[in-house]
Amino acid sequence: MRPPAVSLRWKIALTVMAVSCAVAAVLGVLVHNAVARQTVGQVRKEARANLDTALDLFEYGTSREGLNSLLDPPELPAELRRLARSGQRGTMVGAYHGRSVMWAAAPADGQVMAAWRPYGTVHRSLDRLDTAILGSAVLAAATVALAGLFLAHRISRRLGTTAAVARRITAGDLDARVGDGQGPGGGAAGQDEVAAVAAALDSVAGSLQSRLQAEQRFTADVAHELRTPLTGILASAELLPEGRPKEMINDRLRALRRLTEDLLEISRLDSGTERADLAAYDLGELVRRCVAATGLDTEVRIAADAVVETDRRRLDRILANLVINAHRHGRAPVVVTVDAASEPRPTIVVRDHGPGYPADLLHHGPQRFRTDAPGRGRGHGLGLTIAVGQSAVLGVDLRFTNAPDGGARTLLRLPQGAVVG
Repeated sequence: MRPPAVSLRWKIALTVMAVSCAVAAVLGVLVHNAVARQTVGQVRKEARANLDTALDLFEYGTSREGLNSLLDPPELPAELRRLARSGQRGTMVGAYHGRSVMWAAAPADGQVMAAWRPYGTVHRSLDRLDTAILGSAVLAAATVALAGLFLAHRISRRLGTTAAVARRITAGDLDARVGDGQGPGGGAAGQDEVAAVAAALDSVAGSLQSRLQAEQRFTADVAHELRTPLTGILASAELLPEGRPKEMINDRLRALRRLTEDLLEISRLDSGTERADLAAYDLGELVRRCVAATGLDTEVRIAADAVVETDRRRLDRILANLVINAHRHGRAPVVVTVDAASEPRPTIVVRDHGPGYPADLLHHGPQRFRTDAPGRGRGHGLGLTIAVGQSAVLGVDLRFTNAPDGGARTLLRLPQGAVVG
């Protein structure tokens, strides 16, 4: 099981907080050690000064009253006692009458002279220092984390906007733009990295839109320019004497005329100005008539019928192209199934029993001027492209799949609320 995804916003905030906590911890340790060395060093220095005075007074036999010094005190730490008996001086934290003290000891005529200074205040001072350091670190980490979260939110929001625009462009909205792509300073020099990405996306979208518009204009211009001379050639061909040559010429001219009409239809669909002319129809009967008009041996199954609101001409065009494609590239039997009671939307399924759709079509969708004919590459031509375009006008969800037991399977889901009554 994959762990839940963490958004960029929280990754940045957590990283900033972790770094700030690490820095606060390092600084806290350094401050604690520096203050502890200074404070403990001062107490140790005072204990040694008391010890020197006590040794001088002991040497001259003078009273040591008020110096906090003792000879062989039983509470002297054993390690410090051994050090003094070996002839060396030293200091060590210990206890005296239940209080924390700093001991200083040195040899004195075969005995151990010890002096002490109170050490409890040092403990309390260091504890208060640690508490202050911890509180400051928590406050600083929280402040930095909030600042990091705010900054990350702004970055994440801008990236989210850029991603949303990219998805709109992918869906076909070539007019979508992030903005002018300017940074806080205005102009290219003022761009930050997120603004640079947004500007690059806008630039790509603009270039893509220009190229597609040029392609659409070229397709429309070619189709319009071919239409007039083609009509004249068709009329001239009718004057040829009857025979096989005339049939062959008329057959090729009719194919060229269909191609020209398809190109004109594609150019209209590309323009985005096509609108559906909706009316109420019996879905089962509508599908039967459309399939019968193709003149191809196709079985129609009505699982559930209903009256739907649609554009008959456009739906006829979609189904006719799908049925013709199934017979041309698949194998019999070709079956069209209507299920108006399907949830959540009425569905029409066109199914053949051939080799199925190629992987390239399933992944990228139909591509223009590509057929299964030898020398023309693999894929599909204008028929499926027109079906996709007309489906977009009707709001039909058109999906190309392969059946588990073989064969191409095309699913049409009519718009939500298409059923009348």
